Amino acid sequence: MNTIGYYPGCSLHGGGRELDMSIRAISVVAGVVLKEIDDWSCCGATAAHSLNHDLAVSLPQRVLALAEAQGFRQVLAPCAACFSRLKGTHVRLQRSEALAQKTRRITGLEYRGTLEIVNVVEYANRLLTDGLDRKLSQPLRGLKVAAYYGCLLSRGEGIIENEDPEDPKGMDAVLRASGVEVVPWSHSIECCGAGFSMSLTDAVLDLSRDILAQAQAAGAQAIVTGCPMCHSNLDMRQQKINSRGLGSFDMPIMYLSELIGLAAGLTPESLGLDRHFVDAMRVAGRNR
Repeated sequence: MNTIGYYPGCSLHGGGRELDMSIRAISVVAGVVLKEIDDWSCCGATAAHSLNHDLAVSLPQRVLALAEAQGFRQVLAPCAACFSRLKGTHVRLQRSEALAQKTRRITGLEYRGTLEIVNVVEYANRLLTDGLDRKLSQPLRGLKVAAYYGCLLSRGEGIIENEDPEDPKGMDAVLRASGVEVVPWSHSIECCGAGFSMSLTDAVLDLSRDILAQAQAAGAQAIVTGCPMCHSNLDMRQQKINSRGLGSFDMPIMYLSELIGLAAGLTPESLGLDRHFVDAMRVAGRNR
């Protein structure tokens, strides 16, 4: 079995638990062992960069240094925000020796830059290439989905690689292998409001409404994402959007790994589908 480092971050132990559950579940199917980085700590997403630059770089540098010292060559960070902070810090430290020295003084740890940091879309595609496609025995035929990347899985010089930032397609092969139809639509990289969900709720409602409306207009029956913040905003806020007369939505919001897990024949409960605000269990019934 292949073993890689695993950085769940704070959200996957809290509001994004479904992502953690489904990532672990499909990894078992694929024969991959996820080993959490010992003594990992918060990477600073999403607020540290707006408060203190040294903190915003030093927090992820500590995680990277620990992973490197523990002998990992690859680290999976399923949360899009965590991935962005870890990979972004990796890139910045490679570009600036002065910054690398500064973070080394702050954390007391050295990061030599040997890690490969992988996001959820990259990970899913690697599993597919390594044979997971042969284990997707219960495809979800007839389901139309909108692939939603948001900000952090589509942008970032040196962070998101081998992807068109204006029209990303990284999810497509995995989704099609899972049996679904990927619909073309206009809002795959639009912002949902991200961390302003509590402080600027009205703005998040407006942005999320637009995303939901465009997915609905494109004929999607579900939206698929890899970001816990995007998932939270689009899933949790639909009731409020509807109650304010801003739309009439009943759109399941799925994690990419949940959809893969269903196609692999895993139970919806083991993937966390019963934890969603908008009923996602109905999606599971398509392949049973």
